Amino acid sequence: MSLEPILDVVVAVCLIGGALLCLSAGVALVRFPDLMSRMHAATKPQTLGLLLVLLGCALRLRTREDVTTLVLIALFQLATAPVAAHMVGRAGYRSRLVRRDLLVTDELAADAERIGRENGEGGPAR
Repeated sequence: MSLEPILDVVVAVCLIGGALLCLSAGVALVRFPDLMSRMHAATKPQTLGLLLVLLGCALRLRTREDVTTLVLIALFQLATAPVAAHMVGRAGYRSRLVRRDLLVTDELAADAERIGRENGEGGPAR
């Protein structure tokens, strides 16, 4: 028995699974109500979806140059998506776009209040 049919099935599962995760991330960006939910949808399923698509492509192409390029794309995605989400979250919090009633734990409230007092702004809105 050849390995090709099994590999084709694995590639198809990776590509379809990755595409569905990316689609769900896109739908969630439109449907979720607040910044934090949208930020989560923009990073978690989208990153996993892209990694599955890249894995499917690497298993299908299997040349050293292609796989190296796909690995670099995956590493850059893993390095930049969390940083971008963190920056968007911090900017949204400072701009008072975060619904604080939905937060379970607000670890930035004390720091934001202290910085607001130092700058004469009065702290975050409650």
